Amino acid sequence: MKKKYLAFEVSEDTSGIFVNKIVEKELSQDIPEGNVLINVKYSSLNYKDALSANGNKGVTRKYPHVPGIDAAGTVEVSNSALWKSGDQVLVTGFDLGMNTNGGFGQFITVPESWIVRLPPELSVREAMIYGTAGFTAGLSVQALLRNGITPEKGVVAVSGSTGGVGSVAVAILAKLGFQVAAISSKEDAISFLKSLGADKIVARNDFEDRSGKALLKPQFAAAIDTVGGNILATLIKSLHYEGVVTTCGMVGGGELNTSVFPFILKGIQLIGIDSVEIPLEKRLSV
Repeated sequence: MKKKYLAFEVSEDTSGIFVNKIVEKELSQDIPEGNVLINVKYSSLNYKDALSANGNKGVTRKYPHVPGIDAAGTVEVSNSALWKSGDQVLVTGFDLGMNTNGGFGQFITVPESWIVRLPPELSVREAMIYGTAGFTAGLSVQALLRNGITPEKGVVAVSGSTGGVGSVAVAILAKLGFQVAAISSKEDAISFLKSLGADKIVARNDFEDRSGKALLKPQFAAAIDTVGGNILATLIKSLHYEGVVTTCGMVGGGELNTSVFPFILKGIQLIGIDSVEIPLEKRLSV
């Protein structure tokens, strides 16, 4: 008798409505060469998971499907020379939870190249508390540091600061000694953001520019944007000379309406952050 496991599965009914439920699935231990079967202990919830669970075909093409772009657990069966049974590992990004069944199931089968060994200082639970959000925040901070941004340069702004990426970014920056301006639309989040280390809370409605001006009064040495859209455009126009802004999200919109003037008059750098296909050596550096 084949072993069974539980998974949170999303399916599309005959009327085109997407429904989800906990299902029992058969576990195949016939693992393709170069692949690994992982017993998932923890996952985390991301924006992309919500899109997949709601039937977004831009994220997940075929259903039924098990979301979960993050997973941490123990190698159950390995058909890889790189991994052995009992190894504690984690997987984030690549195709996990998109078109490959993801971490919202008790088991996943993934290529060996997707897997990272669990850092010794973290438990599987702690690794998933950070998850893709924490990883993306780390990549964003790393990009600022590698492009010459230091605490002495001035204040760093973080948009979407109460979200997963934003909140971890605030905490990391504060730990590194930066002055942090947390941009948020949530009036009840002030104490939370202060507890993370934010020095200043900026109301999104007060900050967001709709004047159409090419440049605004410089406020920040750098910024980590998790929102996109007009918030990103406003941040670009609000940086000091040779400021740096990273971008990793689009909850505020996928379009960027700005001019070339911040870039050619002030030497502003705009850096895109990808946490999905990033090579292993860069993953390990974070």
